[in-house]
Amino acid sequence: MSTAASLHRSRKRKNAVMMALCTIAAGIGLVWLALILGALLYKGLSGVSLSVFTQMTPPPGDAGGLLNAIYGSIVMTVIGIVVGTPIGVLAGTYMAEYGRFSRLTTVVRFINDILLSAPSIIVGLFVYELMVRPMGHFSAIAGAVALSILVIPVVVRTTEDMLNLVPNALREAGTAIGAPRWVVIRSVAYRAALSGIVTGILLAIARISGETAPLLFTALNNQFWSSNLNAPMASLPVTIFQFALSPYEEWQQLAWTGALIITLTVLGLSIFARSLTGRREDR
Repeated sequence: MSTAASLHRSRKRKNAVMMALCTIAAGIGLVWLALILGALLYKGLSGVSLSVFTQMTPPPGDAGGLLNAIYGSIVMTVIGIVVGTPIGVLAGTYMAEYGRFSRLTTVVRFINDILLSAPSIIVGLFVYELMVRPMGHFSAIAGAVALSILVIPVVVRTTEDMLNLVPNALREAGTAIGAPRWVVIRSVAYRAALSGIVTGILLAIARISGETAPLLFTALNNQFWSSNLNAPMASLPVTIFQFALSPYEEWQQLAWTGALIITLTVLGLSIFARSLTGRREDR
């Protein structure tokens, strides 16, 4: 009996030590996150004004805003999502519904996992060689293509995982009433996995919203307003990168403000995506 009690106390001590270490590690992570958010709020809020959203990026030493950079980011992000999402959803659907145990699915899943963890600068270099060099100039469309490549693996993984969670009994019920395979996928599987797929798309948007490296090699930057997709276009991440390294206080302040805008946008998208996941689990 004493041996059992001693073993129990030893396990409790080990458990307490491990819990303390895990709590300390989590606390350190939260402290750094709080410091980053605090610095962004302290430095960025002081520069928030109407001019940030209504004026173009200024020349050195002048006041201005981030209108063209915000517009460029929205344009390239939207195009990237519009191009990448259908490809990702269709690929994930094939992997989950048609070729779940095939060799092709195994290969695609392996490549997709590599793309998920690959540095985004590699994608930028790839699109630079694929589009920028043959075209002879930087362009917004090249930037959008780079972002779409980053979107695809996120959506593929999420779509496959969400469809795999749909009970086979639902598919069998659809098949039992004579529905074709594609109708079962569209009306049963997609409907059951919709919130999870939307969550993956939102997380993909959050990922590409702050990407700088791919756009440096593709869209570059533009100090002026441009709606021409075949020309360089400003973007918020690249503008922040350039302004943060400049010696001008006005540019540095705009960099802090732009960083705050991106952070709050990504944070909002992430919270919304998590809330969708929570609702799905509750159901």
